[in-house]
Amino acid sequence: MKIAISGKSGCGNSTVTARVAGRLGYERINYTFKDMAAEQGVSFEELCEMAEHDTRWDLQLDRRQVEMAREGNTVLGSRLAIWILDDADLRVYLDAPPHVRAKRIRNRNAEAGQGPVDCRTVLEQTVERDRRDHERYLRLYGINNDDFGFADLIIDTTDLGPDDVADLIVTAAEREQAAARKRPPGQS
Repeated sequence: MKIAISGKSGCGNSTVTARVAGRLGYERINYTFKDMAAEQGVSFEELCEMAEHDTRWDLQLDRRQVEMAREGNTVLGSRLAIWILDDADLRVYLDAPPHVRAKRIRNRNAEAGQGPVDCRTVLEQTVERDRRDHERYLRLYGINNDDFGFADLIIDTTDLGPDDVADLIVTAAEREQAAARKRPPGQS
């Protein structure tokens, strides 16, 4: 089974992807710009800036994610997972308003001793990142990442913890597996 989980920064993608994969015993695929930046020996911000002007970074990242996700039972967590993993058995979109996501990002950065801790600054950065990502995805793939209504499961994470979100996804995955076992061979 292949599960694709998407959402904008601060929705809990990385944490939830890890928990779902762990609970199901699946491989977690969460190869991100942060991983790519570390491999390239540049900062995350530098790689994001490079990606603004050179499409090969996004294309390489997305191609690598899909290749990795096709290896057996996997959970792919990425901004575009539900759009690019065309053979996903379950597509999940995590959602939360910008102010909620910014607060989470601020808290995460503060815990790591990174970045600004001023709420307003983090909110402005989050909204700007959303705008840049949106424009880039439209330009590269024709994907409107604000149009996620086709997802099998949409979860508003505003008032949910990562374990609650993972519970919902695991339950949906188990239902999908049970339904797949009942289908005649050759039908999806």
